Amino acid sequence: MSADADHLLIERVKRGEQKAFELLVIKYQRKIERLIGRMVRDPDLIQDIAQETFIRAYRALPQFRGDSAFYTWLYRIAVNTAKKSLVELKRDPLVTGSALTSLEDEDETSRVENELSDGETPEAVLASKEIANTVNAAIEALSDDLRQAITLREIEGLSYEEIAEVMNCPIGTVRSRIFRAREAIAERLRPLLDTPDGKRW
Repeated sequence: MSADADHLLIERVKRGEQKAFELLVIKYQRKIERLIGRMVRDPDLIQDIAQETFIRAYRALPQFRGDSAFYTWLYRIAVNTAKKSLVELKRDPLVTGSALTSLEDEDETSRVENELSDGETPEAVLASKEIANTVNAAIEALSDDLRQAITLREIEGLSYEEIAEVMNCPIGTVRSRIFRAREAIAERLRPLLDTPDGKRW
C-alpha cells in the first residue's frame, strides 16, 4: 500500500467508514509498536501506548491535511504519546534488551539464526551476537533525543526531513543528533572491531 492508498483510506475514514481506519491500523501497528518499544522500559506498556496512539490519530484525523505523509504524522503522535505516558509514570524513556528481543523478530539486522549457514563458525556467530548486544547497549545508553533520531533513521528508515517533522526540530539538529548517536555507537564497537582511533568502523 502506497502513500496514495493511505490518502484514499483517510478520505474514506473522513466519510465515516471505520473499516478503512482498521486497514491503516493493520498496516502500521507493527511499526508503531516497534518504535514505542525503543522508547519504553516496560514491554507491557507497548500495546497500551500503541492503542492510545491509534485512538488519538483517529480522533485527530479530521484535522489531517495531508501536508506530510500519513506515517510521518502517525509516528509523531506515537512519539508524543509515549513521552506523555512516561511522564505520567515518571519513568525515563529507555529501551531494554527484553523489549528489543520481543519486538525484533522481523528485523533482519537483529536476527542471529540458530542454524549455522555455510562458512559460519560458532566463533563468528558469537562475535555477531556480541556486536548486536554492544549496539543495543550503546543505543540504550544514548539520550532520549539521540536514541529517537537514530531509531527513526536506521531502523524505521525515515528521511532527515521526515525525522525533523516527527521530532519537531530543524533538519540541522536531526543531522547533528544522528551523527552524535553514530559516533557513540562506534565508540562502543571499536574494541570489538579493532578499529583504529579516528575511524568510525
